[in-house]
Amino acid sequence: MPAGRFAPSPSGDLHLGNLRTALLAWLFARTTGRGFIMRIEDLDRVKSGAEARQLADLRAIGLDWDGPVVRQSERTALYDDAIDRLTAAGMTYECFCTRREILEAPSAPHALGGAYPGTCRGLSPVERSAKTRPPALRLKSDVTEFSITDMIHGQFNGQVDDFVLRRADGVAAYNLAVVVDDGEQGIDQVVRGDDLLASSPRQAYLSSLLELPTPTYAHVPLALNSQGKRLAKRDGAVTLADQAAMGLGPHDVRRMLAESLELDPSDLLGTFDPARLPTTPWIFET
Repeated sequence: MPAGRFAPSPSGDLHLGNLRTALLAWLFARTTGRGFIMRIEDLDRVKSGAEARQLADLRAIGLDWDGPVVRQSERTALYDDAIDRLTAAGMTYECFCTRREILEAPSAPHALGGAYPGTCRGLSPVERSAKTRPPALRLKSDVTEFSITDMIHGQFNGQVDDFVLRRADGVAAYNLAVVVDDGEQGIDQVVRGDDLLASSPRQAYLSSLLELPTPTYAHVPLALNSQGKRLAKRDGAVTLADQAAMGLGPHDVRRMLAESLELDPSDLLGTFDPARLPTTPWIFET
C-alpha cells in the first residue's frame, strides 16, 4: 500500500514546528488514501526517553500510524546491501578527508558551491593504502545536478556531489538510509520541512541509481521564532510539555496548529486542501 511517513530523530522532545510538520504529513497521507508510517531515524544522536515522549506527543495531538514503529538502527543490513550494489557497479570510492580539509580544499572544476570537490576520487591504490584514517564511502556521482518536482515549490534543480553513503564510523549516512527506507517501505509521498528541499535532488538521484521509485515531494514552510529563525527549544515554551505547564492541553495545541494552517480544528481532514496551504513560514511568538 502506498504510504506517507513522519521520521523524527530521537534527539529531544518535538517542538511545535515538528508537530506541525507531522500533522501535515499525516493530513497529506490520510486525505489521499495512503497509509502513514512512523520511522525513528536513530542512526545519530539519541537522547534517552526521547522516542517514547515523541510518540506520546504525536498520539496526544491525534495522529495515528499503520504498523509497528520502524527504527533505522535495526535496518543496517538493508543499507549494507544497497552500498554493496553500488560498489559492485563501480559507483563508490573511499574518502579520507576531514570536514576541515573539505572546507579548506580548492574547488574542483565539477564542484559547485559547497559541494565535495572530489579530493579522494582519483586516489591510486598506493595512495589509499598510505592513509591511516578510517575512510568514509562516497557515491561517485556522474551528474552535478538533478531535478525534482515538489507539490509546493514546483520544479527544483539541485546540486548533486559525491555525497557520503557510509560515514567513517561505519554508520550509514542520512541520504543513503532515507532513500533505502522509503523504497523498502513503499513510501511514495514525502512531506517534510522546506529546509530539506536542497537534499531532495541527491536523494532522488540515488533512488534512480538503486532503481527505486522517486516519491512525490511536498516541502512545507517551517515554524519560525519572532526573529525569523527556525523554531527551537531555546525559544521558550515550544514543546507540548511546555504548553501544558502554561495550561494548554493537547487539544489546544492541535487547535493552534490547525489555525496556523488555516484549517477547521474540528474537521481537519475535511477542510485540508494542499493547494490552499499557507506558503509562508508560521511565526510563533512565545
